[in-house]
Amino acid sequence: MRIASIDIGTNTILLLIADVNKNGIVNVLHDEQVIARLGKGVDANQIINQETFVRAKDFLIYYKDVCSSFSVEQISAVGTSALRDAHNKIEFINYIKDEVGLSIEILSGDEEAQWTYRGGISNFIGHAEQYSVVDIGGGSTEIITGNSIGILSKVSLDIGSVRITERILKDSPPEISALIEAHEFILSTIPVEQIQTIRSTFTIGVAGTLTTLAALHQQLPEYVPEKIDGYHLTFDDICSMFASLKDKSVEQISAIPQISAGRADIILAGIMILMGFMEKSGLKQITVSDRGLRYGIMLKDIERIFH
Repeated sequence: MRIASIDIGTNTILLLIADVNKNGIVNVLHDEQVIARLGKGVDANQIINQETFVRAKDFLIYYKDVCSSFSVEQISAVGTSALRDAHNKIEFINYIKDEVGLSIEILSGDEEAQWTYRGGISNFIGHAEQYSVVDIGGGSTEIITGNSIGILSKVSLDIGSVRITERILKDSPPEISALIEAHEFILSTIPVEQIQTIRSTFTIGVAGTLTTLAALHQQLPEYVPEKIDGYHLTFDDICSMFASLKDKSVEQISAIPQISAGRADIILAGIMILMGFMEKSGLKQITVSDRGLRYGIMLKDIERIFH
């Protein structure tokens, strides 16, 4: 059976198309993402603006056409932090249903954490007895710990790369005082009691901040999933890349081949969240996964379809 999952995040919209059977994902046929910035302004006024409605609609129409070209039998679309927070989320969902013919399920923070975890560890089963998955999104960050069977603990934090950028890192490059404020705010938001055991787990990082850093550290001329998935980044590696970027303008960052234009203005905030998490947990190294929520949603659908 051929199915698709669409992850409508705060910053990106991701599409995964694969052939599946009762045992799982058999063959990935298409994997794509676009920077849609659904969460632009949501942190400040809790509203998705009309310009964003249209931008998201256009991307989703394109994704639906891609699905048609692959003869996809079923599409599941989910929304995360920006849609959870927006007062006009029902209006947005109805608009997409009417204009695109696509139904969107809004995940709770716990649901997002659960299925991000399942997707994140899916390529590393057997590597360890316990895993932790860190998902730095545009609007929120999920930290999940568990084993190959299920989740033991999870937390969804209201710190994300778009949210921190809009709230604190407003200038380009940001003032030193803003970097200090962001660092202190991030550390104060991460609950130490829920992450103190992470050092003893196999820790995986998913989503755009991590995959961008893996590409940047390897100086890849183009994105190669096989070179990203499973790549190890040390805390020192990450601090070094942050130091090289923090004094650059958005335009200068955009000129770096490994950083897409739609991520250039929020990459610093994403790195700072990662650094804050590793600092507070005492983690020295993190393994990058090219998988995440879109894989988890597909695994959820497989369970529902075949079991």
